[in-house]
Amino acid sequence: MNLLPQTYLLGLVGLLAIVAVVVGRQLLSVRRDEIKLIKLEQAGTAESRQASDLYELASVQLRKRLYPQATATLKQAVKRLKDEPDEARALIENALGFSLAAQKDFETAVRHYKLALRAKEDYPVALNNLAFAQEKLLDTDAAMQTYRRALKVEPNNSTATKRLKRLERRAA
Repeated sequence: MNLLPQTYLLGLVGLLAIVAVVVGRQLLSVRRDEIKLIKLEQAGTAESRQASDLYELASVQLRKRLYPQATATLKQAVKRLKDEPDEARALIENALGFSLAAQKDFETAVRHYKLALRAKEDYPVALNNLAFAQEKLLDTDAAMQTYRRALKVEPNNSTATKRLKRLERRAA
């Protein structure tokens, strides 16, 4: 009795089930973001006076890869950051830098990452993002220095470790 075709078929069905679950979860996530974006836009969040509301809208725009819209929303959020804590400023400036970098404006992104780090100097995400933008601007020494700084803040930072090793190999 040959079980090979049945085993193959069961394996294929199992693989298809896993793929279906992954795709279904992704579709649900995209749909949730679409619904949230619609609700935020209908609520007039873009005209909000609150930086936190604008940041929430921009976060959804970033997840949906609506980078020009996210950039505009985040610029409005920066203007409304008057009495917000430094951590909020760091989050918004970092997100703005990310949005600009996604549009290949690395020089302006670097400026916003540095503003995020001025607000919160031990912010590993902003450090990684700054180093990546510096890499894109071919400022390898600054990028390596920034990745090392990220590793001082967060020694197990896998992104900084991986990218620093890659840069060190290229420099050697």
